[in-house]
Amino acid sequence: MEEVSPELSKQQLEAETETRCSQPPSDVAAAGAYGSEKREDHQVADETFSQPEDDMAAKDGQKELQAEGEKHPQQQIPEPNFEYNQDNACQPSDKYPDQPKSSETENPSSFLEAKKPANEMPTPTFVYILAALATIGGFLFGYDIGIVAGSMLFIQPYFELSTFWQEAVVSGTVGAAAVAALMAGWLTDRIGRKPTVMLSSVVFTVGGILMGTAPTKETLLLGRIVAGLGVGLASVVVPVYVAEASPPHNRGRLVSLHQLLINTGIIVSSLLAGGFSYVVPNGWRFMLGFAAVPGVVQFFGFLFMPESPRWLVGKGKMEEARTVLLRMRGGADVEEELEEIRVTVLEAEKDSAEGVQHILKILRSRHVRRAMLVGCGLLFFQQWCGINTVIYYSGSVLKMAGFPVKYAIWLVTVPNLINFLSSFIGLYLVEKIGRRQLLIGSLAGTIVGLVILAVGFQLSASNPATLSPAIVEIDGDGNIITDCFSQYSSCEACVKDNSCGYCYSSQSDGSCLPSDNAVSSSVGRCNQSSSTELYFKWAYEFCPSDYTWIALCGMAVFVFAFAPGLGPMPWTINSEIYPLWARSTCNSVAACTAWVCNLIISFTFLTMTETVTIHGTFWLFAGITVVGVIFMVFLLPETKDKTLEEVEQLFMNKQELEDLASSRNPQQTKS
Repeated sequence: MEEVSPELSKQQLEAETETRCSQPPSDVAAAGAYGSEKREDHQVADETFSQPEDDMAAKDGQKELQAEGEKHPQQQIPEPNFEYNQDNACQPSDKYPDQPKSSETENPSSFLEAKKPANEMPTPTFVYILAALATIGGFLFGYDIGIVAGSMLFIQPYFELSTFWQEAVVSGTVGAAAVAALMAGWLTDRIGRKPTVMLSSVVFTVGGILMGTAPTKETLLLGRIVAGLGVGLASVVVPVYVAEASPPHNRGRLVSLHQLLINTGIIVSSLLAGGFSYVVPNGWRFMLGFAAVPGVVQFFGFLFMPESPRWLVGKGKMEEARTVLLRMRGGADVEEELEEIRVTVLEAEKDSAEGVQHILKILRSRHVRRAMLVGCGLLFFQQWCGINTVIYYSGSVLKMAGFPVKYAIWLVTVPNLINFLSSFIGLYLVEKIGRRQLLIGSLAGTIVGLVILAVGFQLSASNPATLSPAIVEIDGDGNIITDCFSQYSSCEACVKDNSCGYCYSSQSDGSCLPSDNAVSSSVGRCNQSSSTELYFKWAYEFCPSDYTWIALCGMAVFVFAFAPGLGPMPWTINSEIYPLWARSTCNSVAACTAWVCNLIISFTFLTMTETVTIHGTFWLFAGITVVGVIFMVFLLPETKDKTLEEVEQLFMNKQELEDLASSRNPQQTKS
């Protein structure tokens, strides 16, 4: 039988070396010495992400090598292994796939042996920095919804806002955020995750400046709307960006940082509101204007952050994606993860569509439709438990419960601090017990808090502070006081008038007297010059109650239960459950669902308290949350410890799983 020419073998070896060593190190690790199966995978990659034409000659050398082996089956030329030596030069190895591998001590410089899988490596500090900078978007959101609760106590009398204008100022941010959330999905796919985050920080900074310098209520509303656009963009892009940058074993914890930073923003806002409340009369300007500061920090910090590796692969930037992924995994072997992302991107491109067709494809795909139902449902119940009424209107709620304004502004800090601290419980438990159990337990605790709130306000309503018709108020000249006193029949109506207040020694002998400050009435029993003033109490802008502590306890229980689970988990799960081709769009729809629900609740809360009473409002929220528990029990799967690609399969039926397998392994299916 004809022997293979040694000279020919040398030429073939040179061709193979040129092909393998022209690839980046990580490609050599994935493509070299490791059998025809690995080469076939990379040939698919080459066909998809087209290689330069000057590589064709090297490929011809490979084909020639294979053809020569087929001609001489008894003298098959073994495929050489390729490795990097100590000088970082690529060269053929004297070891072949059919030979036993040397130990680590025999081959300490082996490229493959120097790497560990990403799931065996600790999460690099860089990823934590990346997540912290990204979730400043959550801080901005939290600060915005928190600061309005305290600042509104001063903005309302400053601009003499009606109930409608109060609701408009509070909900202006929410409505704008809903619109921005719908645009965010398209924007993140078009320009990238990183630029969208930076854009959101710029927009929010402009909004903060407008709010802090507002000369009129209309300008204030405009600032709230602009800030809302920034918040809406961040609410979509931040969870997606962090999820795509995080390793699977730590993804839930890192995405949950978004909610932790929301709660951090809330607690910081309540502390600053209390501090700036002593700056009269423009303390509210400092409260709102401070919102521009974290926006500036995020913008400049993100100048040094990378783009999402999944977005880079989707744009065909494989080498940049590999570099970013290596940085995010701390030098671990990322080839398997990169290949999984590449396959997912190919499937996403194959399944992609534009505009209306894209939406129709999402609705026609059973597993995507089911995932979107779960994702939107999670955020629907997150909002309709009433969390943002407690946050937006916490100062007003405490004032309704019977706390003076000077105490309410600081007592807002109590539930906000509990909200912040209990967020750490969620960070600890999310990778221990999983998303599902944490979420269901959180919902159950939230129901308990809502019931306590409802009972507390119901008790207050059954024992209200009243105006006694038997009392006659006389001024210093002996004249009967008619201003305020004869105008109102209840304490609630009296204190809503900025020119009146409630004077009492007990809740059954009160009277409504004229005043222009929170210290005393201008005339009557509670006037500072009156000899009886020491025996009476003055309530300006609030009605006293014996059950104020129940409302405060209810708020504390409510936020303690909400923060670990119902706060972060809907956003975390939404960042995980959609396929790449539908991820941005579905996250936009889910976020828009949250913002629309938020808008409805925040814009109607004060009106609801006037029509169905405040305790009736909290009973309504409790009933909706019970339905939420049933929803989670029957529809929510566990996503803990799964890659984003594996999570997608949780929503597939048997036929869809078989179709997926056949699309990835067509030859195996045929056989």
